[in-house]
Amino acid sequence: MALRFYHLIPPVLLLILAIVGILLVVLPAEEMKAPPESMYGIVLDAGSSHTSMYIYKWPADKQNGTGIVTQHSECDVKGGGISSYAGNRSGAAQSLEPCLKQAMKDIPKSKHHLTPVYLGATAGMRLLSETDPTEAQQILKEVGDKLRSYPFSFREATILNGQQEGAYGWVTVNYLQENFIKYGYVGHWISPDRATVGALDLGGASTQITFETSDKLENKDNTMELKLYGRKYHLYTQSFLCYGQDQFLRRLLAHLIRTQGTRGKVFHPCYPAQFSDTIKLGENVFDSPCTDKYKPASFDPQQSVTVEGVGDYQHCLGNVSALFSFKNCSFSKCSFDGVYQPDVRGSFMAFSAFFFTHDFLKQATGLPVMSPSQMEKATQIVCNMTIAEMQTKVQSKPKYLKNYCAVSSFMKVLLVDGYRFDEHSFHRISFEKKEAHL
Repeated sequence: MALRFYHLIPPVLLLILAIVGILLVVLPAEEMKAPPESMYGIVLDAGSSHTSMYIYKWPADKQNGTGIVTQHSECDVKGGGISSYAGNRSGAAQSLEPCLKQAMKDIPKSKHHLTPVYLGATAGMRLLSETDPTEAQQILKEVGDKLRSYPFSFREATILNGQQEGAYGWVTVNYLQENFIKYGYVGHWISPDRATVGALDLGGASTQITFETSDKLENKDNTMELKLYGRKYHLYTQSFLCYGQDQFLRRLLAHLIRTQGTRGKVFHPCYPAQFSDTIKLGENVFDSPCTDKYKPASFDPQQSVTVEGVGDYQHCLGNVSALFSFKNCSFSKCSFDGVYQPDVRGSFMAFSAFFFTHDFLKQATGLPVMSPSQMEKATQIVCNMTIAEMQTKVQSKPKYLKNYCAVSSFMKVLLVDGYRFDEHSFHRISFEKKEAHL
């Protein structure tokens, strides 16, 4: 299937690809019809590590047939995600001010009061709501009050659940490929009746898989029905909290510390040989609900531990696999951790950390990485590299390079052992970076 519209999708590095998805699913259908002149919408994508603001517009007509909604401008909020402001609630709201001031300039003044504004928070805030629901709600209130203070049409500041996160990403991918609707050369909107594309997202705190299926789903929690432009879509969607890149790396460290102890050095089979790092048990490992089950009965959060790289692919893969459970499935088939999943079908787009890891493997090894066997071979090569060898292939800082062996091994287990992509279906995954060429 041709993927010619992927270059239209804007960059959302850690979270949902929900910007157009929210506009399509939340706005009344009549607002999405071609209006007499351009309309605007603002979505703040509040991720686990940072927040981005996207301004979209939908014009009265399109001469090139690329769709109704296009990106108008964007702004990256400085600082961490809004969940990082726990204990400093007003700081989360204040961090949004520079981008909101930019929106005041980017959107015509006459359209301010007609411009809907949404804030969708994802896995970072979902984790905070588990540990401190009161704090999470207070942060949302502060953020909502800030958005209301601007002359836009405030709609919502909310924590998206995993199902919404996955589904909005799927909507966005397919909308921008014109799989739902396109503007015909005869001057009206037509349905191209194309097959949809599945969405694979790997963020900082969670990962999502969403695809259309004709199967009768065995778990209603994985079912989402959407109606877009007069057609119903039957989706399978699942979000795995604590399986995002950042939280997975924490869990891997926690697993190694639990098996090796906290005294002296901890040997990390996924870190490059000759590389070492010093971490604190609290802020770098156990200050997360994702690592609760690995936490020692008693430990000093301020204690520093030296982590020394070994660069051993097989041991790395074994420890990464230990973070998944492929047993105890109560359905006819499961991905992992007892979660139901039908067989994957059709084409998929993998974005966020999936793209960056896949791109690194190709650059570092020269392999196309278009099959599970090629991905495994490329990962083995990377795991045998030192930091210096990696830097001759890809210019990056050691703090990022140290994790590629672990994340590549994780991606292999997730896609092949978890989601069950094989030698025949893997090549239908398109690893794409989102770029704002609109």
